[in-house]
Amino acid sequence: MIDIQCLGSSSAGNAYRISDGKTALLLEAGFPFKSLQRALKFRMTEITGCLITHEHMDHSKAARDVMKAGINVYTSQGTAEARGLSGHRLKVIKAMEPFQVGTWSILPFDIEHDVEEPLGFLLANTAGDKLVFLTDTYYCRHRFRDLTHIMVECNYSMDIVRERVASGRLHPGQMRRLLKSHFGLEHVKDFLKANDTRKVQEIWLLHLSDGNSDEERFKREIQEVTGKMVRVAGR
Repeated sequence: MIDIQCLGSSSAGNAYRISDGKTALLLEAGFPFKSLQRALKFRMTEITGCLITHEHMDHSKAARDVMKAGINVYTSQGTAEARGLSGHRLKVIKAMEPFQVGTWSILPFDIEHDVEEPLGFLLANTAGDKLVFLTDTYYCRHRFRDLTHIMVECNYSMDIVRERVASGRLHPGQMRRLLKSHFGLEHVKDFLKANDTRKVQEIWLLHLSDGNSDEERFKREIQEVTGKMVRVAGR
């Protein structure tokens, strides 16, 4: 069984603790290290490794301090170079090349975002749990089988974005960047329909935009599409 703890999920910072009862991992490190320590009740020694998807600060801010604390950081070469990360605690990984951290078998996969070398992660353990972690992308070409947990960005909905642009509350340039860098409600529905969700126990919606989302609506519509338990991270 996977335990998921959201430490924060927004443009202000993203971080999640996941554990299968044997190995605890940190997904993203987008807050100051002291904030992460507090959120984890200062039990940093329980964290075996930290996976980082890309270089933006709301996902990688504490990466260097996490390594200083003796925790290995797993990320792409592009992300490491963009953030100036180095040292023996840095573990450079590549898309479609699996690796092991404790009881987790992890497959990084390529995604689409406006950064150097972004990744998503598929995590599986010996108990048969399988979790996909997908954030900050506008497209995912991969399909996954036998998923038990889904953590996916649901940043905006097109009708909300268009209404805010029409009313002058959102600049058209911001809309264009949004559409080329983030997963929206419509993307999430397509992603879920394209993947094997028969065994899914829960779906976490991540990284909702403050102005371009509607928490209750997003949760309701995803529940209607899947019939699964849906949680909204950071809310």
